[in-house]
Amino acid sequence: MPFAEHPSPETHPEAKRFTAFARVRTPRSGRILARWVGGLSLLVFAAGFLPWTQNIRSTGKLTTLRPQDRPQTVPSTIGGRLKAWYVQEGQLVQKGDTLAEIVEIKEKYFDPLLLERTREQLEAKIAGLRENAAKTQALGSQQDALRLGLQASLAKARNKVRQSDLKVRSDRADLVATRAEYIIAQRQLERQEYLYKQGLKSLTELEQRRLKLQESTAKLLSVQNKLGGSRQDSLSSRIELQSLDAEYADKLAKSESDRRSATGYQFDAEGQIAKMRNELANLSIRAGFYFITAPQTGYVVRALKEGEGEIVKEGEDLVTLMPANPRLAAELYVLPMDIPLLRVGRRVRLQFDGWPALVFTGWPGSSFGTFAGVVQVIDNIDSQGKYRILVTQEPGTEPWPAPLRVGSGVYGWALLDDVPLWYELWRQINGFPPDYVGDVDAYPAGKPTKSGKTAKADKSTGYGTEE
Repeated sequence: MPFAEHPSPETHPEAKRFTAFARVRTPRSGRILARWVGGLSLLVFAAGFLPWTQNIRSTGKLTTLRPQDRPQTVPSTIGGRLKAWYVQEGQLVQKGDTLAEIVEIKEKYFDPLLLERTREQLEAKIAGLRENAAKTQALGSQQDALRLGLQASLAKARNKVRQSDLKVRSDRADLVATRAEYIIAQRQLERQEYLYKQGLKSLTELEQRRLKLQESTAKLLSVQNKLGGSRQDSLSSRIELQSLDAEYADKLAKSESDRRSATGYQFDAEGQIAKMRNELANLSIRAGFYFITAPQTGYVVRALKEGEGEIVKEGEDLVTLMPANPRLAAELYVLPMDIPLLRVGRRVRLQFDGWPALVFTGWPGSSFGTFAGVVQVIDNIDSQGKYRILVTQEPGTEPWPAPLRVGSGVYGWALLDDVPLWYELWRQINGFPPDYVGDVDAYPAGKPTKSGKTAKADKSTGYGTEE
């Protein structure tokens, strides 16, 4: 008979006659185990075709996206002695609130009225500059007067030269006439002497002619001397005319020297005034540095100087301040082999320290206690063999927990393409990297998507969305 029609040991006709038939039978537990193994095998085989989201896992810590939101130390701009604290650790302070006060330790700034005295010195210097400007103007007027005086003196001297020249001409004409009279008198005397020798003239007439000759000679000498004097006067007037230029040039040079000295003093005073104004402004600004104020609203984390009376150096940190409302970002570090798979706008799932979570990295929809984020920044240089990325909260998703603090740990995984589970296991066993695929969740703004549409930039996230 066929194999399927053979009776089982329990139903065999001879089962009651032989006890061996009772011992030869298939155990029931074995059949159950076989069914379970077969069912589990089918389940595992079917599960191998379930979709699995490839991901890049990384760890990091919480930071802030904007540099001004990160913890900062508030330094002392000037050196001094710590006088008083006005805050305590953990206190919320507003922008501009006074944190501490310091006093001077440099003897240059000990004078409590230093600012007022410096202002008085500046005002005195400005007054001296005004007087010097008046002096410079007076010297300029003096030079103008000297130039006018020079013109008048030159005109007077030239007139005198012309008068001297005319007098020389007049004396020269007198000399010519006197010389002619002398020659006539001399000739008349000669004729008188000749006629006297002939007996035609008397001795008296002869003596009169001799006397006339003596008068002509004396007059000739007088006219000659007068002409010489006129010539000397003409020469003196010309010399005087020439000396006027030198005399007034000396006076003008001296006046110009005084004016330039006054101008130089003015420039020097202006430089000193500018320096004093700078010093006054520095003192005014320095007076505002005695009170250390909060640069922004935040919490006082730690005072770096204890007590009062401690010496603070210039630029030394006094207190650490944490901004009140920072824009948090997860700082994750990714291996270089995974960087080509990331781009700005790639979705990321995050798990924060202190928040319990049930994580299925390949099934983000089934995970519990994780939060959504998007890649906002990817560094262009590595940091100790890894690349840093900054992940911010994804708009429109569950907000990140409010009690999160900067510096707490973060575990994240960037979501890539969906592949069958058997393929992911095969890839993991062989050590292959995830598949390099196009980003189906975010598109670069302005570029066509897989569907041929144009990606529109989203200002809130920094990545493109399909139109």
